Amino acid sequence: MYAMQYELTLPADYDMGIIRRRVATRGPALDDFPGLGFKAYLVRDRADGSPVNAYAPFYLWHDTAGMNRFLWGGGGFQGIVRDFGRPTVRHWTGVGHEPGPERAATPTTAVRHTEPVPEDADLAELAERELATLRRRAAEPGTHSVTLAIDPYRWELVRFTLRTGDPAAAVITVTKEATKEAEAGATAYEVLHLSRPGLDDLPTGRHW
Repeated sequence: MYAMQYELTLPADYDMGIIRRRVATRGPALDDFPGLGFKAYLVRDRADGSPVNAYAPFYLWHDTAGMNRFLWGGGGFQGIVRDFGRPTVRHWTGVGHEPGPERAATPTTAVRHTEPVPEDADLAELAERELATLRRRAAEPGTHSVTLAIDPYRWELVRFTLRTGDPAAAVITVTKEATKEAEAGATAYEVLHLSRPGLDDLPTGRHW
């Protein structure tokens, strides 16, 4: 399992309706993409209280074959490069994934939390502790799913949580989460669409 994200920071006066229309028309193209667990089409919008405008899709792949096919095998990334230039693509090795009580629903918000792994951390103990936290977070009401991954180059943990709720309240939720968790290394997003061709096939629990 591999997590991946790129973030396009857009001008302060950018018309985010362009991104919303892009997702509405092109998002379903990955609804049956081989090797993709899910792709969450995420935005941050200054008009809704975000400090920046951004388009920042987050992917969870079953393996590197699907990720490679998307990035340089003609699977769709060329459209991003053509329209916005080639962004830096972050990726993390999957550690664990847990479905929440709202797994069958459509998520409206997401929170990505990152934090450095301390140099003196016992990695086995850290993994077990984080997996226990993952299970607790997944059980919270309104949770669609929670994913834990790690970048062993930067030694950085990432937790990615998808949540459900009234779509009309999504903007308020994102703004509150951004304010509440900004100091804790978290970034909140609105979810415009979720492609989930292989979501139900993702193994739950630890990934080793």
